[in-house]
Amino acid sequence: MEDKDINIPINSTADGEYTPKHEKPSDPPPANRIPSPPPGQEAERPVYDSFMYEPIGFEESDQLLLSSQGEEQPDKKDQKRTASETFITVLFILLILGVGGLAAWGIINDITKSPQFLKDLQKPSHVVLYKESKPEGANDLKNFQDENGKYTTEGAAAAVRPSIVEIYTYTNSSKSVLYGTGSGIVISEDGYIVTNAHVLQENGCHDIKTLDGHTFGAKIIGRDAKTDIAVIKVTGVKLTPAVLGNSDEAIVGEQVIAIGNPAQLSSTVTDGIISAVGRKIKSDNTGFEMDCIQTNADISPGNSGGALVNMYGQVIGITSSKYVSSSVEGLGFAITINEALPVIEELIDNGFIAGRFRIGITLVDMSTDQNRKDIEEMIGYELPKDFKGIYISSIAEDCDIYNTDLKPGDFITAINGKSVRTYDDLYNTISSMYTAGDKVPATCAHVTKDGDVSYYNITFRLMDDKSGNF
Repeated sequence: MEDKDINIPINSTADGEYTPKHEKPSDPPPANRIPSPPPGQEAERPVYDSFMYEPIGFEESDQLLLSSQGEEQPDKKDQKRTASETFITVLFILLILGVGGLAAWGIINDITKSPQFLKDLQKPSHVVLYKESKPEGANDLKNFQDENGKYTTEGAAAAVRPSIVEIYTYTNSSKSVLYGTGSGIVISEDGYIVTNAHVLQENGCHDIKTLDGHTFGAKIIGRDAKTDIAVIKVTGVKLTPAVLGNSDEAIVGEQVIAIGNPAQLSSTVTDGIISAVGRKIKSDNTGFEMDCIQTNADISPGNSGGALVNMYGQVIGITSSKYVSSSVEGLGFAITINEALPVIEELIDNGFIAGRFRIGITLVDMSTDQNRKDIEEMIGYELPKDFKGIYISSIAEDCDIYNTDLKPGDFITAINGKSVRTYDDLYNTISSMYTAGDKVPATCAHVTKDGDVSYYNITFRLMDDKSGNF
């Protein structure tokens, strides 16, 4: 019997179907195992849609193909995702490192350059400024005056300022101690200047300073403390005199300017209007009454002796800080030039006011309730309610009244039997009956702390007042 090779596959069935070695023919393939493609048939390749970036519906075929090749391939999406994540991580780290380095560089740079930065910061930035001049001829004096001769404020100031001087009063001949300053009005080319008496000192030394800055020595020609008017003179100098106006022509509401030297600020100009005319104002140091113009133009202590000027460049008043309202502040007054002119002329002619008598007392009257309170404060107790009189605060030793029984702290209550309680009462009563050199009878009183009043009589001789003091 001829032997024939019979090749029967191991674990094959009678029907010739192949059975794996370790599997029973009836066992199904494992669930996680991808079957191999039939012999002679290749796995179908995925087809890409023209509008898609990923293959559609061929994941299973790809796995069959990989299985037939005997190797496992990683998921492409996972590979792309891993690579993308790695790239982003590296990029983020580089960004952090870059920002940190830049910050460190900035800090170091700021520290090293901070001094120069502060210097540059303090330098002003360049600002474009726009500047232009007035039209040609805008400051010509002729443009500040109309066809009737009336000035604008600028024109009036320009016309009168050269005639206003500063006055410096010193207590000694070496002029090392300054007593005070004020203003003056030049009234003649040869050097006569009018001012307020309180600006000067009777035995002091005086200088004047002109608008152009020159300084000259001056001497007192005459001073009258009662009216607060004085005249001084410089020699060997030609000055620019002011034009004096007629103060009777002044009207309420008229525009005016005041020129003086407040706080040593030379030739200061303030403007305003005439608030009232014909005001009878008393000096706060003598109680003497003068005809004044009231104005709202600022008048300060340094303005004393300066000018009140109308818009025609005419001086219509002499400003004085001593003529004030005791009950209302912020009011300015100027002695009318018409009232001052006779005093000025007599001071120039005689050096004093002829026929003026002098009693030789400093007083506080009872013209107001405030004055009465001031007297009570000085003596330290209240006066009897019905008591009236003139309080004597001091007595001049060079006057006859000093030799009487009248003492500082007492009162004058009557002159020749006529009751007096105000300065006007005293002055008018004496001037109506007596002149310099006459003897005057007076009734005086001494008031005690308990309210007791002791009356006594004196007789004093009126002194011829050539000193200008009151």
